Amino acid sequence: MANTRRPNRGPSAAAENRAALIAAARELFTTDGLDAPLTSIARAAGVGQGSLYRHFPDRVSLALAVFDEGIKALEALATDPAATLDDVLALTTEQAIASTAFIAMVSATDPRIMALRYQVEALLEGPLARAREAGRVREHVTTEDLVTALGMIAGLLAKIPADLRRETADRAWLLLRKGLEP
Repeated sequence: MANTRRPNRGPSAAAENRAALIAAARELFTTDGLDAPLTSIARAAGVGQGSLYRHFPDRVSLALAVFDEGIKALEALATDPAATLDDVLALTTEQAIASTAFIAMVSATDPRIMALRYQVEALLEGPLARAREAGRVREHVTTEDLVTALGMIAGLLAKIPADLRRETADRAWLLLRKGLEP
């Protein structure tokens, strides 16, 4: 990411500036979490604060744009009838390992973020139903339980160095699966 501001090219640069802001936010959310300073994001994108706020009036708007790609990938996998619950949880875990801000966002209480949480829960319904039918998950397990488990793992991952996240996530899922499986 560039740390110097690009010359102002006016409205013709809007799409490029927006893309640069999303890329910078994705990188900083990964390293600094959802609370990464917006000034640092604008600086890393090579744009001014005004440009950031023209595209994203607040932190939540920016975070939703950053994680839109991850949600689309989750949606594509979850709606595939061949996808298993393990596949969907693995992708979500990968997203948490890459950026713990993703799941931290799903745990927030802003109405726009709550809508994202409900979207994730809805995406888990099909794979969870298929896992129940195959006898791989207890009948009482809900999508809300799965989102809670993801939040617990993400909370844990947010507190440890990035190089330990994979192993920690695997161990946490091993423990949690014992409660999910019949």
